Amino acid sequence: MNEIVGKPIDRVDGRLKVTGKATYSAEYFPKNMVYGVLVLSTIAKGRIKNIDSRQAERVPGFVGIMSYKNSMSLHFPQGADPGAGKFAEKDLLPMQNNRIYYDGQAVAVVMAETFEQAEHAASLVKIDYEIEKPTVGLEGNLSSKYKPAAGMGGAQIQAMRGDADAALHSSEVKFEQTYTTPVYHHNAMEPHATIAEWTGDNLMVYDATQSVTGVRSLLSAMLGAPSDKINVVALFIGGGFGSKGFTWPNTILTAMAAKQINRPVKLVLSRQQMFTTAGRRSQTIQKISFGATSAGKLTSTKHETISESSFVDEYVETAGLATNMLYSCPNVEVSHSLVRLNRVTPCPTRAPGEAPGTFALEVAMDELAYQLKMDPVQLRLVNYADTDEGKSKQFSSKNLKECYRRGAEAIGWAQRNPQVGSMREGDYLVGYGMATATYPANRSPSSAKAILYADGHAEIMCATQDIGTGTYTIMTQAAADIFGLPVEKVQVKLGNSAYPKGANSGGSQVTASVGPAIRAAAVGVLEKLKKMAISDNASPLHGHKEENIFASDGRIHLKDNADKGETYTQLLNRQGLQKVEALAKTNVSNRQQTESNPAAKGTAEASAEEESKTNPAVQEDEHVDRKPYSFHSFGAQFVRVLVDPLLNRVKVDRAVSVMDIGKVMNLKLATNQIMGGMIFGIGMALLEETAYDPNNGRVVTRDLAQYLVPVNADMPQLEVQFIDIPDPIISPIGARGIGEIGITGITAAINNAIYHATGKRVRDLPVTLDKLI
Repeated sequence: MNEIVGKPIDRVDGRLKVTGKATYSAEYFPKNMVYGVLVLSTIAKGRIKNIDSRQAERVPGFVGIMSYKNSMSLHFPQGADPGAGKFAEKDLLPMQNNRIYYDGQAVAVVMAETFEQAEHAASLVKIDYEIEKPTVGLEGNLSSKYKPAAGMGGAQIQAMRGDADAALHSSEVKFEQTYTTPVYHHNAMEPHATIAEWTGDNLMVYDATQSVTGVRSLLSAMLGAPSDKINVVALFIGGGFGSKGFTWPNTILTAMAAKQINRPVKLVLSRQQMFTTAGRRSQTIQKISFGATSAGKLTSTKHETISESSFVDEYVETAGLATNMLYSCPNVEVSHSLVRLNRVTPCPTRAPGEAPGTFALEVAMDELAYQLKMDPVQLRLVNYADTDEGKSKQFSSKNLKECYRRGAEAIGWAQRNPQVGSMREGDYLVGYGMATATYPANRSPSSAKAILYADGHAEIMCATQDIGTGTYTIMTQAAADIFGLPVEKVQVKLGNSAYPKGANSGGSQVTASVGPAIRAAAVGVLEKLKKMAISDNASPLHGHKEENIFASDGRIHLKDNADKGETYTQLLNRQGLQKVEALAKTNVSNRQQTESNPAAKGTAEASAEEESKTNPAVQEDEHVDRKPYSFHSFGAQFVRVLVDPLLNRVKVDRAVSVMDIGKVMNLKLATNQIMGGMIFGIGMALLEETAYDPNNGRVVTRDLAQYLVPVNADMPQLEVQFIDIPDPIISPIGARGIGEIGITGITAAINNAIYHATGKRVRDLPVTLDKLI
């Protein structure tokens, strides 16, 4: 290793982004392109009786309108895995009939020569509805709740060990409270955007997506087009947060519209449209029950979650899953129930499950600590889980105690007066709070291609994507480390479905999934170079053993004699080669403990599988027995708040996050990523909430003027630390994903700090001024 990994280098795509040269999905302009604008339903349930587009058709530049009356027929997709292509609403294929299931459902696409013409024409489309009474409001429909059989991808979501009810009944100390979280919206900076262009039977799509290969598979299945005729590109994504992990109607409709008029079509959602037609987080009601000894040892834990989904698909906000493994307890029951409402289907959102789940669990732990008159950190140490008791497995790596120690030291926890409302700073009440952070460490099969050119530069290709988190940069570092090249000599190419298949950008898995594949592909190239040199009489390395040859500074040389070797350029020029390339596939998954099926013969994926059979990096990786292990990242969140007792205004003054995420691939980017999660947590705790009209079920908060998110003025002093101990079980690079763990625990820590400052416990998010009166 050349120790490039881990260094806080700048983003390799940073200059492109700040100079406006990074091309996002809406920024392509195929010849003869027209603009599409969605027409959305204005009722939450019913049927379309008539669509009157006569006024729209008179608008200059009008090209056409597509609705259920004239759209092409679609095929129902079979898959439910985002990596293989997940349509967001399996029972509502876009524009196939006149049924309306929620406010803001896509009912027509209007196309015109300019965006302004299309937008104006869309506003003139008149739709008559047969209105039915919608099912509105979670609290008022609890009688219809049911327990779903499984979560996304067949995940087990109902869990039980021991007898939680009996243990609770006999416990010395009992605790029970209910916590609620509202609907949240993703609100990525970049809206959903698609451009589709047909050339004969070939379809080119530029899409703002977290899975270019997933979109390709889904388009193939729904449109009935061969996947090898479809190419999906997403070179840069302006944030996804889960919403772009599923495919929504805009993507499919753009391809349908382009086929209908035989011209390229661009369709970009407005900010307002993203509140109704591109997913959201479910509303939750969570009941936490604890039984404990007087010394604080948990004897019973129950976590009951009720969330809501739509009538056209089933998505479960798995808020209780962390409860099943986070603390040691012999009797645990975790349950999830659903209520169907006339709303757009929810989907993964910023640490799905764990974000709202750790809010409820960690506030409940804080309440139990005060009930026991025990330090909240000490309560967590008393119930520290050395193993995953929910799965009866050992953790691949866990250093949570060190996170607690360092976080407490950084925030000044020892100076905290445990008495509620006792601390002041000038006119402000001061509060300290903490919570545990956790998120599963996922990994999926991935492939990559590495090419080393005779001029000494390398290219890496993988059909994963960088959704703004820094994937381009850390994968450049990973490849540069193996090749022994400066990062300037390595170009990583992502976001194109024509490349070898990589993991989708969701579930905090890209680093742990794609990193090993890129490493293996680079190793494959080096193995070929070593063999060339060993068999070449003119090479200084002729006759030496492969294991004694190392790569650094653009050369291969003996490990114990760096002077004995040659540059890549010298070796390839002597061989008369312009380049050497290798494919690699690391067929490892810890999500369902199964690997992917063999690729179809003759495909690039099949070539990667075949070449990987002799790749030492792949073989070493795939032969690690991961079945005995549970994979999670952990952390500790500590917060200091200031509360104005006259105005009840809350200011997060300081926040410290200490994370155990395995190997840190890039200190600068990792710090940035965790800070982003902490800022999400501030929004979740104090500001964000989607409101619905209780009468008709329509969304009320439709833009960022009404849906509040944290801005610069809300920022506290943020401090991020990492334990930085590699996890050798999850992968050879030792890194676990960090895309979501930063938001877990932080919302509870803020809530707990507010209680410490004011003595007022708010169990219904967000904590707004009125709730502190």
